[in-house]
Order: sequence, then C-alpha cells, then structure tokens
Amino acid sequence: MAKFKSYNYDQTALVAVDLEKQLPPGSLEFAIHYLVDHEIDLSGLESRFRNDDEGRPAYDPRILLKIILLAYSRGIIRSRQIEKACRENITFMALSCGQCPDHSTIAAFVSSMQDEIIKIFQNILLVCEKEKLLGGTSFSLDGLKLPTNASKDMSGTFEELTHKKKKLEEKVKKLIKKHRNKDKNDDDDDRNIRNQEKQIERLKRRSVKIGKFLEENEPKVNHRKHEIKSNITDNESEKMVTSHGTIQGYNGQALVDDKHQVIVHAEAMGKGQDREHVLPMIDGAKANMKAIGFREDYFRGKEFTADTAYHSTVNLEKCEDESLDAYIPDVNFRKRDPRFKDQYRFKPKKKKRKHFKLEDFTYNETTDSYTCPGGQILTIRARHAKIKTKVYRRYGVSKGACDNCRYRKRCLKTPTARMKYLEIDLGRPEGSLIGKMIEKIDTEHGKARYERRLAIVEPVFANIRTQKRLDRFTVRGKPKVNVQWNIFCIIHNIEKIVNFGVSYT
Repeated sequence: MAKFKSYNYDQTALVAVDLEKQLPPGSLEFAIHYLVDHEIDLSGLESRFRNDDEGRPAYDPRILLKIILLAYSRGIIRSRQIEKACRENITFMALSCGQCPDHSTIAAFVSSMQDEIIKIFQNILLVCEKEKLLGGTSFSLDGLKLPTNASKDMSGTFEELTHKKKKLEEKVKKLIKKHRNKDKNDDDDDRNIRNQEKQIERLKRRSVKIGKFLEENEPKVNHRKHEIKSNITDNESEKMVTSHGTIQGYNGQALVDDKHQVIVHAEAMGKGQDREHVLPMIDGAKANMKAIGFREDYFRGKEFTADTAYHSTVNLEKCEDESLDAYIPDVNFRKRDPRFKDQYRFKPKKKKRKHFKLEDFTYNETTDSYTCPGGQILTIRARHAKIKTKVYRRYGVSKGACDNCRYRKRCLKTPTARMKYLEIDLGRPEGSLIGKMIEKIDTEHGKARYERRLAIVEPVFANIRTQKRLDRFTVRGKPKVNVQWNIFCIIHNIEKIVNFGVSYT
C-alpha cells in the first residue's frame, strides 16, 4: 500500500509574518507606503474628523489611501473586492497594518476625495520633478472613453424621454387591468400575483423617476445649440462612439510629458468630442505646474501634439493664446501625405455620380450668375458666406423655381430641399488658424513632430487600460469619476518614480 505524509486539518498553526518585509524596497507597494507617509499632504482629509474627545476611532486616511492605490494598481476598483484583499492578501495586510476596513468605508473614502485628489496628484507630480522625470519641452494630449455606471437605455432627448414615460404609463395601465381580471377570476396563484405587483411597482417607479428628471433638468445642447441626449441615471455622462461600440460614459483626458510619459494633468470629461478639451487641460496643467513651483508661463513656446479629434478653431485659438508650438492635424492629412497613397483606406473612393456638379452649371461673367441644366438662373446671394472654416460665394435660384423641375432629384441633395444653392469655395480667410495648421502639418518637420505623439501618449493609455485593467468607471457623476481617473493617473506616475527615480525605492 502506498505511503503518504500525514496531515490533520484540526491542528492549529501559528504563522509569523514581518509586515515590513512584505514591502521590499524597489517595489511599487514600498513606493506607495513611503510616498503616502512622507510626500503626500492629507491634512485636508484629516481635518474632517471631529472625534478628538468623543466618538469611535476612525481609520487613518493614510492607511485607506495606501490600500486604494495598491488595489487600483492591480486593477481592483470595487470596494467589496478591496475589502476581501485586505482579509486575504498579505501585501494588503502589510500596507494596512492588519486593519480591514469594510467596503462601505472604502467607497465613502473614495467619494470624499473630490476636493483633495488634485492636491494628491500635485504632490506626486512634485516628486516626479525632484526626481528629474519631467522634460518640460514636449507634451501630448489624448483621451480614453470608458463606460460608467449608467444605463444607455435611460438616455434620450426630452421628447424621447417624454414618449418613454408615456409608454411606461400605458404599460402599467394594461398590467393593472390584466391583474384585476385575473384576481376576479381567481385563475392565478399567489406567486404570479406577487410578481405582477412587483413589476407594476417597478414600472411606476421608473415612470416617476423620468417625470421628476424632466421637471428638474433642462435639455442638454452641443456646441451647435442642437439638443443631445440626456441620461437619467448620470446626466453628466454622455453617449459616445468608440472603437468598442457606443457607450454611456466619460472621456478621460491626460496631458503627458515626453521624457518619461509622466502625466502632468488628468481630468474626466463628460463630452465625447475633443474639440473643446485643449483649454481646460492646458489651464489645469498650468495650475499643477504653478503649485509645484513653476512660473505661470511654463508652457509658453513648448511643443504640443494632439490627434485629429482636437483639430478645431477653439483648440487652435487656445494654442495660439498660450504660444504653444502645436501640431494638430485635420482629418484629411493622411490623404495628402504621399507616403500613404498606396494604402486602401486613404485612396480616394470612386463614387457613382448621382448629382449635378459645378461644371454642369454655365457661368455668365457679365451678370455674375449661373444657369442650371433646367434653365433656371442662380443669382448672387452672398459674396463671403462662412461655412465651418472656409469662405464661400453663394448663388441661388428664385423661390419656387425648383418645384416642378424634371432634374429635381439630380440637382437637390435632399428630397425636402426647396431651392438650389451653389457654394463656390474661396478657400480659408487670410490668417486662418485652420489654414496655418494644415500648411504646418504638411511640412516634413510637421509630420516628423506629430509622429512622436504615438510614443509619448499611447503607452500611457495602454498601461492604464491593459495593465491596470481599467475598462469602466464604477461610480456616477463627474466629480466621483474624476477621482477614479486621477487615482489611476497617480498610480501611473508612481510607477515612473519606481522605474526611473532613485530616492524613493
């Protein structure tokens, strides 16, 4: 018969653990432990407690911050999972000195950091500067769109939400009627009756919630003053189109220094479009640099790169005001680049001709007018009409001229259009920031500077999303989401201190 070593589950074992030895120098957990104790000012959080003479002793904010930083560095962001790690993981036990805060304490602490998170970020940024991790010559901006704890089904314009509320009320009436009929006939068991009652109450609550939202809020509009979809669960979030599909979430922005990919400012935005994000990000970065001892004009003359999503007049004006050496290409810059002429997605697509083009209209130089294929005269309507970033000369027919035209389908672009207009492209206004940027980005120097953006900012988001496993925000509301986003960016910067610094490892 085979022999095995004996064992007994009833025996008691005493395991001796030296907590400090679980935090070896050079590790991320050691850096978190040291930085929180010696470099981060938590006086703002400590001042909230009023239990000097009475009340139960509270968990030290430093212990809670250490636990959360370590948890986020390992992709653990749910408070119940963090609580479990404090009970089972020896590294968490070492950082918390054996204390095990419950999940509600952890969640409340994260939510309470809305005012202090920027100061903590600035403290770590100051350490990066002491360790000479900031180059201060070139910066790159990009964003990461992530879903939040809000349902896409609870999104819609005010008209759509009003319709949804009406449909819910109708469904409730039908269920009540059905429930009463079954109750009279006594042809259903108690369990089904209870389930129907719960369903009716659930639909009523949802209808009341939509009604309350419509009463207390105003429609959201975009930069063109068009209404966009609101969200009842988290109205500060927005529906965004990403490479992973349409999400209801936030756009985490990060401005990154090129030397060691240190993040100099981070903020979660409730807008998916990046056309207005340069202004708040540059202003936030200036405030951070001023807080760690730099001058107000720190970014003046520095190189700044961003992708095509940031190509807008608003963003370029901010770059001009800050005297940034900006490189922000337009959406068509690859099509103009001869290096991409053989790539399929940048080749001009041959479309079947459906509508008349400018060459189908006859120009009369004497009267400064055009004659359409149907014989109607298009006279001058505007000599300098600005559409988006270009200037056009506009011609149009008289009212009703297109109503019975046999070429209507080929001439008008939409079936509901009433009149034909011709816009003659006059180019961009002299001194246009858009035109200057297009000329700048098309130069060999511009292309070379812009290409460096990939090496500066993309590794940051790869680290946060892939290595730290941040695939969604678990809280609601911009302030709380901003806390989570900043914590991940702080962890990223601490890793840079561990990998490239010399004094804190």
